[in-house]
Amino acid sequence: MAGNLMLIHGMWGGAFVWEHYRPFFERRGWTVITPTLRHHDVPADAPPPDPLGDTSLRDYAADLEIEIRKLASPPVLMGHSMGGLLAQILAARGLARAAVLLTPAAPSGMIALTPSVVRTFLRILSKPGFWKRPQRLNFSEAAYGCLNLMTPEKQKAEHARFRFESGRAAFEIGFWYLDARHAARVDATQVKCPVLIVGGAQDRVTPASVVRKIARRYARTMTYKEFPDHSHWVIAEDGWEDVAGFAADWLDRTLGPSPN
Repeated sequence: MAGNLMLIHGMWGGAFVWEHYRPFFERRGWTVITPTLRHHDVPADAPPPDPLGDTSLRDYAADLEIEIRKLASPPVLMGHSMGGLLAQILAARGLARAAVLLTPAAPSGMIALTPSVVRTFLRILSKPGFWKRPQRLNFSEAAYGCLNLMTPEKQKAEHARFRFESGRAAFEIGFWYLDARHAARVDATQVKCPVLIVGGAQDRVTPASVVRKIARRYARTMTYKEFPDHSHWVIAEDGWEDVAGFAADWLDRTLGPSPN
């Protein structure tokens, strides 16, 4: 069983974050597509593009929808963190054969600002007008919130690749109740495809308690798997193969022959 698999990165990322997952799934027979979100295609040490700060989740989803509609049939969508929220938005539009959500960001209607999330983002959220400016975690914030199971050397290497992220997108996720455009809204009743949701018991950015709430929204079509020895960065921390392997096996069990 194979087909098209679109990997959607999250905040501060780019196609590069899938450097382990892409070859892993290609070896399993998948045709892997790794788009880079709007304004994320700049070097990590370059100034962020000015329009990035005001880029919305709606913009990211619109760009991804254009790419999906170029395909002969809906792909499997696998999203990490904010990419997991984008996968939910697209799945609700009928654009996914299946959805795999890796430590996903929560859609609107869900209080997700736990103490560890606030600690990670406090500096950013305290900046006046953060919602219209590019933002990036500093090293200590990333090491605490996202990369907490990596060695200091790997933390530094991973953080050095972080891109800037949209302040508006961060606002739309964290303060959805103030967003008049409801960019983070997902109608879970419209997600008809199978959904696998992966949580990390040591995740401080999308804590497992929040990911379980997301899973309950998709109870009719959902499989939930929580990894006790993983945190947020399941795409690259030690043992990533266990997560990727579980997802690949779930896809093999869940989906029929490829439509491509």
